Amino acid sequence: MKLFVGLGNPGDQYARNRHNIGFMALEAIASRHRASNWQRKWQGRLADATIGTERVLLLMPQTFMNQSGRSVAEAVRFHKLLPDDVVVFHDELDLAPGKVRVKLGGGVAGHNGLRSIRDCLGTAEYKRVRLGIGHPGHKEKVLGHVLGDFAKADRPWVDPLLDALADAAPFLASGDDAGFMNRIALLTAPPKPPRPLRVEEPPATG
Repeated sequence: MKLFVGLGNPGDQYARNRHNIGFMALEAIASRHRASNWQRKWQGRLADATIGTERVLLLMPQTFMNQSGRSVAEAVRFHKLLPDDVVVFHDELDLAPGKVRVKLGGGVAGHNGLRSIRDCLGTAEYKRVRLGIGHPGHKEKVLGHVLGDFAKADRPWVDPLLDALADAAPFLASGDDAGFMNRIALLTAPPKPPRPLRVEEPPATG
């Protein structure tokens, strides 16, 4: 069994924040794979789904971002999961908007949700799905950027990305990270421009 965790902050005022793209990803996956109704458990919102052939628990901690690990650790202990059974979806400043990378372990790069999970699990060896939101360019603008809402101009990449994450989730649930990444790349690739029509020159006449 896998535990998919989406990171974000609870409350309607944060719902469209860039920092909440982890919540958005889990909601898209839950909808696509007909998960059970969300219920309150382990200081979070929990649903149960069969994704591909795998049973997956979907968890959105409701503790606010910097205490996310408390919720995750309760679920891990209850089900006696290993750290590499945990997959965390989170926003990533150091990736361009719409880019996705899968990573096992590593540092937290200043992300309070990842730091809390590492501290509460006692290890950083859990899997992360890094969802690029881009960097505002200056350190002093980071807080306003991550806690700001996605703009209308972001919709053309945010909505297809969420659809692609939901579509590709069975690969991730089965441990096929490469298949997951390839499927997302295929589904989010910009359409190729049409090839120009070749105009035949009329034959020359003497």
